Amino acid sequence: MKFFMRHLTTLLVITLLLAGYGTSYSLTPEEAKETLKAFGPNVKILSVKKAPVKGFWEVIIQSGHKKGILYIDDARQYLFSGSLYDLKSLTNLTKKKYDEITRVDFSKIPLKDSIVLGNPKAEKKVVVFDDPDCPYCAKLHPELKKITKERKDVAFYIKMFPLVQIHPKAYEKSKAIMCQKTNDKALKLLEDAFAKKELPRPDCNTKAVDESISLGSRLGITGTPSLIFQNGRKISGAVNAETLKKLIDQNS
Repeated sequence: MKFFMRHLTTLLVITLLLAGYGTSYSLTPEEAKETLKAFGPNVKILSVKKAPVKGFWEVIIQSGHKKGILYIDDARQYLFSGSLYDLKSLTNLTKKKYDEITRVDFSKIPLKDSIVLGNPKAEKKVVVFDDPDCPYCAKLHPELKKITKERKDVAFYIKMFPLVQIHPKAYEKSKAIMCQKTNDKALKLLEDAFAKKELPRPDCNTKAVDESISLGSRLGITGTPSLIFQNGRKISGAVNAETLKKLIDQNS
């Protein structure tokens, strides 16, 4: 969630300085919206309910396709954005809630125009959003291959999601990869990109990359690698094979 809303990334506790509210022990979505109007008109309030900690409210917000969690006190004087832990269980309650609200409907993700790594008939499927110039994607890829060599019940469906702001050549590389006529050739070219080999220029007008970018944005993908499991849970970053196998089994 650290990527959510630039104004909140460095925010721990702030005084809202909104006059005239006084003491209140309830918070409606309308009141939450009024309280948060300083962050702009595009912040949508999805839900408001009592937080696990006394004296605070949990507010689920959305800006564009991104969702986030804020905590506001009863008097609407203080707000914080960050992780709330249950000290008895050492559970990150904010992360648990975030995983819940950002789940997607896996059945609505089109698997066509994906590079398939593993058995195409595998029962357990994972969608992976990759950038050919992303070093963490390159780090994750061998771990995916380890899993597909060990298990025929798992397949990864790789979609190109070039982060052109930081990797300006990634879009053309992604198109070159998706222009390949077979899955094996596309996979080979992606691995060449991860190995920092020079790729040919795209020789077709594929729309697959633009469609993947649009899809990823709608699903709230903001970085790579990002993985989506069959129960809709999303995770980001490079994960080792053993950890990923457990996640696949838990979330399929």
